[in-house]
Amino acid sequence: MPLKINNRDARRLWLETQGLSQPPTGALDVLSIIKQLGFVQLDTIRVIARAHHHIIWSRNQHYREHMLNRLMADNRAIFEHYTHDASVLPMEFYPMWQRQFRRKRKMIDRSKYYKTKLDAAGRDAIKARILREGPLSTHAFDTKVSGPKGMWERPPHKISLDYMWYAGELATSHRQNFTKFYDLSHRVIPQEISDQSHSDEMQINWLCHAALDRMGFGSLNEIQKFWEATDNSEVKAWASREAASMIPVALQASDGSWSDAYAAADIEQRLASLTAPTSRLRILNPFDPAVRDRNRLSRLFGFEYRIEIFVPEAKRKWGYYVYPLLEGDRFIGRIEAKADRTNGVLNVTNLWAEPGVKWTKARAVKLDAELARLARFVAVDKVKWHCANNPVT
Repeated sequence: MPLKINNRDARRLWLETQGLSQPPTGALDVLSIIKQLGFVQLDTIRVIARAHHHIIWSRNQHYREHMLNRLMADNRAIFEHYTHDASVLPMEFYPMWQRQFRRKRKMIDRSKYYKTKLDAAGRDAIKARILREGPLSTHAFDTKVSGPKGMWERPPHKISLDYMWYAGELATSHRQNFTKFYDLSHRVIPQEISDQSHSDEMQINWLCHAALDRMGFGSLNEIQKFWEATDNSEVKAWASREAASMIPVALQASDGSWSDAYAAADIEQRLASLTAPTSRLRILNPFDPAVRDRNRLSRLFGFEYRIEIFVPEAKRKWGYYVYPLLEGDRFIGRIEAKADRTNGVLNVTNLWAEPGVKWTKARAVKLDAELARLARFVAVDKVKWHCANNPVT
C-alpha cells in the first residue's frame, strides 16, 4: 500500500523543501539557498526586482542584488546554463551537466532559429578574440541581420555566442547590469570540476534523485520537468532501475482527490518532523520555483495562477506582472505593484484576496510590513497605495 500524504502535510512539505517554511531571517548563505533549490531562474524583467534576486531574497531578506554576481565572477561558486530556462546552478553540479550540453547542442542543431549562426570558422574567430581580449559581451561584435528583419531575428554573432554557450564551449564569466559576458569555459570552470567525467546513466540517476529530493514527492513527469535535462523515457527507465530507493505515495490534492506519486526514501522522517510554517506574509515572484509548476500549484493549494506578460492587455484577468501572496501554508491572494526607482516609490496598484479569505486588519498590517521590507530591498523610500488595502473577497 502506498504511503498516504494528506493535503496539509503535502503543502507543508513542499514549502519546506522550497525554503519557505522558516522566517526569511538569520545568517545569510546565498550558495546554500541555491543548492537547496537546485537552481535559480534568471529573468530580464524588473518590475520590482529581477526574478533571481527576488527568489533569493524571499528565503533570506538580508540578501542584496550584488551578491549573486560575486558568487559567479569572484568565487566561481555558481555557473549559468539552461534548465527549463536560463538559470544559475551550484558549480559542484557542473559534472552532472555534461549531457545537458550535448542535448542542447543536438536540439539547436535541428532548430531553424540557429541556422543563421556563423560557420565553424566564424565561431572560432569569436573564440580567438575572447582568448586574446578576455570576456566579451554581444556588444563587442557587429555582424548584421541580412534580409528582412523578423520580430525575433538576431545578428549571427549573437546566435553563435548562444550556440557555443548552450554547447558548453563558452561560459558566463560575469554580468554587468544584467549584460552577459562570455568567456572560454576552461577559464571559468575550475579544472578540478571540469575534469570530472561521469556516464550518462550516472548523470541521469543524479538528476532524478536530486530532483525528487528537492521536491519531496512528485510524479515521473514532475521529476522530468524539474531540471528539463532528461527525457521522459530516461526518467521512466531510471524509475525502473531505482524503484527500491523510492517510496510509492498517494497524495491528497486541495479538492480532496488522490493521485499516485513517488517520494524520497526519507519521506517518513520528513513527515514526522514537519511543523507549521511561519505565518509571515510573503510576496513571491511569479518565477519563484514554489509556483513555477502551475499544475502542481493548483493541485496542492487550489491556487490558479498564470503570468500574463504575454497576454494582450484587454484579455488579462489580473495584470501584466502580478505577485502571489503566501501566508503560512496558503496562498491568500495576489498583488500588483511596481517600483519607481527614479522617484523612490513602490507603487501598489491592485490587490485581490482569494475566495474565502477574510482580509483582516492583521493581514493588512502583515502586508504593509512585507511591502516595506520589499521597498528597502530595492532601495526605494516609500510605499504608495493606488487602491485600498481591503480587497473585496
